Amino acid sequence: MNPPYLTDRNIRNFIVNALAEDIGDGDHSSLGSIPEEAKSKAQLIIKDDGMIAGLDMAYRIFSHVDDSLEMEFNKGDGNMVENGDIGFAVSGNSRSILASERLVLNCLQRMSAVATYTNYMTNLIKGTKAKLLDTRKTTPLFRLAEKWAVVIGGGVNHRFGLYDMVMLKDNHIDFAGGVKNAIKDAANYLAKNKLELKIEIEVRSLSELEEVIEVGLVHRVMLDNMLPSEIKQAIQMIGGRFETEASGGITEKNIAEIAESGVDFISVGALTHSYKSLDMSLKAF
Repeated sequence: MNPPYLTDRNIRNFIVNALAEDIGDGDHSSLGSIPEEAKSKAQLIIKDDGMIAGLDMAYRIFSHVDDSLEMEFNKGDGNMVENGDIGFAVSGNSRSILASERLVLNCLQRMSAVATYTNYMTNLIKGTKAKLLDTRKTTPLFRLAEKWAVVIGGGVNHRFGLYDMVMLKDNHIDFAGGVKNAIKDAANYLAKNKLELKIEIEVRSLSELEEVIEVGLVHRVMLDNMLPSEIKQAIQMIGGRFETEASGGITEKNIAEIAESGVDFISVGALTHSYKSLDMSLKAF
């Protein structure tokens, strides 16, 4: 089942806006040098090892630009690839291929990087019950693609934006005048506006967690920058009342130990803000 944000309409809107940014009033390089009816073939050449993601997106981009373009896939989203592999071939109108090329590559390179790192981090916590989450630390206007890539890589999406979950973080708590005020006011707001949204609250200490336990009304508690020993103590205090999420300071070196604490979720902003794009190119053949 696709995540709720991954609708045909949302993907199409992304493609329309991205192409408008790139093409503007016309691809004058191609219009000026390529005959209108010229036909060509090109193939995606992989130049890095990793997990490929964005092939479905590539198909949608080519189809949007010109539905007469034909594609033959050698790989599928989520497949592992190596330097020298051929991801797909596309054939048809030369101008259409060139108009699509940069957006296709931008999506493939970035989505593959996110999927590759997500897959790597997920494997580090294999055998535990913890699930790997992304965050809202995404590239503006590219969140759909990055979160899609997290799913392809084996991770789980956190909330998509500010609208689909209540997350009370440190500033909310401080601005509201404390943990209890933040929770109660948020719960009252949801009830008043008839909104069925889950509430998550971040705690910075076990004393703040005690306040959360006293008030209740939340679905999940985020344990911020806590040591594995503190996480274990927090889980014991919660006693199954709420879901638990570890966040802050999560690295390749400590994620396994944190997962072994028994936490339900681990969120890692680096999945979508610190990736290095996989190298690939689209070349005529």
